Amino acid sequence: MSRTVFTTIAGRTNAGKSSLLNAVIGEKIAAVSSKSQTTRTRITGIKNIDDTQLVFFDTPGLHKPMNKLSEHMLDTVKESVSDIDVIVFVQDCTKKINQHETELLKSMNKSGMPVILVLNKIDLLKNKEELAVSIAELSSTADFESVIPVSVLEDNGIDIVVSEIMKFAEESVHYFPEDMITDQPEKVLASEMIREKLLELLKDEVPHGIAVGIEEMSEREDKDILDISAVIYCEKDSHKGIIIGKGGSMLKKACTSARISLEDFFQIKVNLKCWVKVKEDWRNREGLIRSFGLSDK
Repeated sequence: MSRTVFTTIAGRTNAGKSSLLNAVIGEKIAAVSSKSQTTRTRITGIKNIDDTQLVFFDTPGLHKPMNKLSEHMLDTVKESVSDIDVIVFVQDCTKKINQHETELLKSMNKSGMPVILVLNKIDLLKNKEELAVSIAELSSTADFESVIPVSVLEDNGIDIVVSEIMKFAEESVHYFPEDMITDQPEKVLASEMIREKLLELLKDEVPHGIAVGIEEMSEREDKDILDISAVIYCEKDSHKGIIIGKGGSMLKKACTSARISLEDFFQIKVNLKCWVKVKEDWRNREGLIRSFGLSDK
């Protein structure tokens, strides 16, 4: 009999949730950067191991909401920790637990949902005794099915996380095809790859105000070339200038890097064209948030 386990990955921003998902799946399906709030929506990842299908939901990081987009992101987290089999709570072991994390953990325990604690970034600990202190503090805050120290960056402990999750698998049909790794549409994957490169290159005040829309994505009939036309939206004219850069240098650099990632993922030559447009204060405009696919409402 086949088995299935549904898992939500939750935790604070920049704890390494998306990196963990990518490591488990074996493909980059979620944008990763050092900037906070990289993940904006729930991302589904699928991993098949023998007769067991593992379905993961990666969620936005916990943070103080500053605009309507932030509110949608936090609503996504709350909705994603219900009606599943197990929660993987990712904590940056180099940081103290904050109020948002504490409140979410308590609500998880109150609901009776099993929680696996993953302590990420152990490679950054100079004194390994700090890890024992973190485990003791977190264990006094909530009850965990297991506590797993990992380093996603060094691919250390990922197999243990998978093994612990599989304990919660139940007899069930598989809900996704065996060769499927995500339910994200190709246009969404492409837009996230472009946004990830912009996050890597731009100044701190710009990335949060960026959205990427794919206007066209089609493979040529006469050649093995994938044409992608993307629009990068920002909130201010000054930000538009930063994104484009002197003589278009920044935009060219970001698009070249994105094109390489797109070609690697889709296994085809990519012709990528990008434009930059200003949509003032779009993160507080419900219509635009929906049009960018960042709200289920």
